[in-house]
Amino acid sequence: MDIRTRAVLTGTAKDTQYNSVITPLYPTSTFRFEELGKHKGYDYSRSGNPTRGALEENIAALEGGLGASATATGMAAITTALFLLEPGDHVVTGNDIYGGTYRLFKDIFSKRGISFSFINMMDLKAIKKAIRPSTRMIWIETPSNPLLHIVDLETVIGLAKKKKLLTVVDNTFLSPYFQRPFEFGADIIIHSTTKYLNGHSDVVGGAVVYNHKALGEKIRYFVNALGVSEAPFDAWLVLRGIKTLPYRMEAHQRNALKIASFLEGHPRVKQVYYTGLESHPQQSLIKKQMKGFGGMLAFELDTKKVPLKPFFKKLKLFQLAESLGGVESLIEHPWSMSHASMGPEGLKASGITKETVRISVGIESADDLIEDLKKALGK
Repeated sequence: MDIRTRAVLTGTAKDTQYNSVITPLYPTSTFRFEELGKHKGYDYSRSGNPTRGALEENIAALEGGLGASATATGMAAITTALFLLEPGDHVVTGNDIYGGTYRLFKDIFSKRGISFSFINMMDLKAIKKAIRPSTRMIWIETPSNPLLHIVDLETVIGLAKKKKLLTVVDNTFLSPYFQRPFEFGADIIIHSTTKYLNGHSDVVGGAVVYNHKALGEKIRYFVNALGVSEAPFDAWLVLRGIKTLPYRMEAHQRNALKIASFLEGHPRVKQVYYTGLESHPQQSLIKKQMKGFGGMLAFELDTKKVPLKPFFKKLKLFQLAESLGGVESLIEHPWSMSHASMGPEGLKASGITKETVRISVGIESADDLIEDLKKALGK
C-alpha cells in the first residue's frame, strides 16, 4: 500500500467488540490472567500494551521494518540502541549530530566503557580510518542537525556490512515519508516521535525500528528491562498524529523551500543550509537517497548588522523554542540551546557557530512567515 494509506490504517483495526474506527486507548497498568499461566497476550503495560503495540506496528510498516519498539522519549530510543554494545566496544559517528545524542555518547556511555569517534561522516576516508578492531557500530544522522550535511547511506552501510558492523540511522529529520534507510540496508532506525511523526508538539516519545528478528528480540528485552517503554496515552497521541504525516511533510517542505529561498537572497544572511536549494553541495546524493527535502533549515545570521537578541525579540510568528517537527514554526540558537551540551570544542568541530540559527518550518502561511523574518532582519 501507499505510505499515505499505511499511515492512516496500519494499527487501527483492533477493536473486535465494537468495531471502533480509531485504535482504542488502554490506560491500564496491568492485565487480568484467565488462569495461572494463561493471559490474552498482555500481562503488564511496561512489557506490552495494545495501544503501544498498534503504534509500533504502524511505525514499522511506514519504515518497511520487521518491527518497532516505542519508547518514552527519543533519547530513550537512542539509549536502548546503545545497550546492544558491550564495554570495550567502539562507535563511529558524526561530529555534527544532535547535541543530546552527543552528550549521551560523550558524557554518559564513554564513562561506561564504550568509546566514540566523532568525525566528518561525509568523508569516506575518514570513516575507514576511524574504524578499529573494536568497532561494533556506525551511527548515522542524515541530514545532520542542524547543518543538514548528508551521509551517503548506500556507501557507508555497504562498508559497515563488509566489516560486519551494526548501522543505526536517526531518521527523525525526514521521517519515513521522505527517507527510508532500510532500503539501503540499515539495521536499525531511530526516531524521536516527538517530532514529525507526532507533529503537534504535545507529546514526547521515541522509537527503535529493526529489520532483523534477533535484533528485535534484544531491543524488546532492553526496552522492558530498562523500563523505557512509552505510556499508552502518549502512544495513542503519536498514532493519531501519524495519520496526517504525509500531508504535513509536504506542507513543511513547501514552506521551507520558500523561506530558504528568501533567506538566501537576503543581504543580512551569510549562508543558508537547506537540502532543497540548488546551492546545497550534495544535490546528487540528496536526489539519490531522499524522496523530499523536509522542513528543517538553518542559516548564518550577519550579527554585525543584526544582533541575535533583537532579531529573536522582533519575531512574532516564529516561536523561540527548542524541538522541531510541529505544525507551528519554531526558531532557535543551537550554540546556546539545542547543542549547548557539546561545549565550545564540540560545537567548533561540528561547524556550528554563534551566528547559526535553526528553523523548524511549520505549516502556517509561508508569506506570513517570510514577512515576520523581513521585519526581524530589518531593511
